[in-house]
Amino acid sequence: MGLLIAKSLGLLVVAVVVAILARRLRLPYTVGLVVAGMTLAFSRIDLGISLTHDIVFDLILPPLLFEAALNLEWRDLKRDAAPILLLSIFGVVIAAAIVVGGLMGLLHWPMAPALVFGVLIAATDPVAVIALFKDLGITGRLWLLVESESLFNDGVAAVLFALALTVIAGGSTTGIQSWYLLLSMSGGGVLVGILVALGALIVSGRTGDHLVETAVTVVASYGAFLLAEHLHFSGVLATVSAGLVFGAIGLHAGGLRLGLSRQGRIFVIAFWEFLAFTANSIVFLLIGISVSHVRFAEIGYGPLGTIILLVLLGRVLTVYPLSAVFHWSRWAIPLKDQHILFWAGLRGALALALVLSLPEGLPMHGAVIIGAFAVVTFSVIIQGLTMPALLRLLGIKPTMPAE
Repeated sequence: MGLLIAKSLGLLVVAVVVAILARRLRLPYTVGLVVAGMTLAFSRIDLGISLTHDIVFDLILPPLLFEAALNLEWRDLKRDAAPILLLSIFGVVIAAAIVVGGLMGLLHWPMAPALVFGVLIAATDPVAVIALFKDLGITGRLWLLVESESLFNDGVAAVLFALALTVIAGGSTTGIQSWYLLLSMSGGGVLVGILVALGALIVSGRTGDHLVETAVTVVASYGAFLLAEHLHFSGVLATVSAGLVFGAIGLHAGGLRLGLSRQGRIFVIAFWEFLAFTANSIVFLLIGISVSHVRFAEIGYGPLGTIILLVLLGRVLTVYPLSAVFHWSRWAIPLKDQHILFWAGLRGALALALVLSLPEGLPMHGAVIIGAFAVVTFSVIIQGLTMPALLRLLGIKPTMPAE
């Protein structure tokens, strides 16, 4: 136990140092963490903790998803629900189809690994996107579109990934069975999240103690995720749903029977901001450490470049055509915001968690893992580093100063 505490403390010390340096150098904090992780690995400093599916899914993802959903304004979300849902649902399908087709046509991958890779890499990652936009001080509608899309398409991709594995393993799954699995996993996850949030609100509404209220939110975030996964539903959608419901009622309905106390609302927001910082710090350091151990040359840098270009092409054919649907409506998305939506389509911890959960018997198992790490590395470092320059080029200024 003492050794685990020491290792975790070591990660936090590194995170604090990186945070201070990143602010002074005006670099995205997430990029600094990944580089720091790679540096630690190359320096042969063993922190004793590695990136695994269980660490990301069971420890890191629930609080990050819950915190992001908690802070979304329901009124703003409802106003832009049409473009958010279109980008989140059809966007994942389009992006996955482009990648799958490209892998099979250009790199001659078999159907099974191409399908799995296309689905797991299709969604923008909420962990990476949310951290980046917090670094840059971006709020307003652009922030809402980017963050909401990343939250919802995250859930869609996770469901499609599980469905793809089921289809590959079963072989004889019919169209009706696939639709049933899809709807039950997503609908069940949303229902579990709503029920857990309502239960948490009832409990927290019966106490005025801000510490108890905060403890209830922690139970709700992890409880929704773990319960949904246990029932074979989407834990991601459950946690997002729980955060949305708890935020809409608990934070913005103070004084009501289900609302948090005034002190509770202040403390809960501050607590979750700290927890998100801690979780982000750990996951991006672990990504950097893991990336340094990947042997990219095993499948060749040419194929890796093709994979990255296919992922970017999938994002292009998602953002611009789907945004054009709303060109003449009240949901119109300005062209410069579309450019940000495209380039802010980062991939991160979610893709790596999914790829690390793949069965060893999957054809081209190693190539799928290497490809995922290559896309994530390019995404976080290259796209993350160039995002501030793109914002300046497009004349988009932070609506609040980056801290």
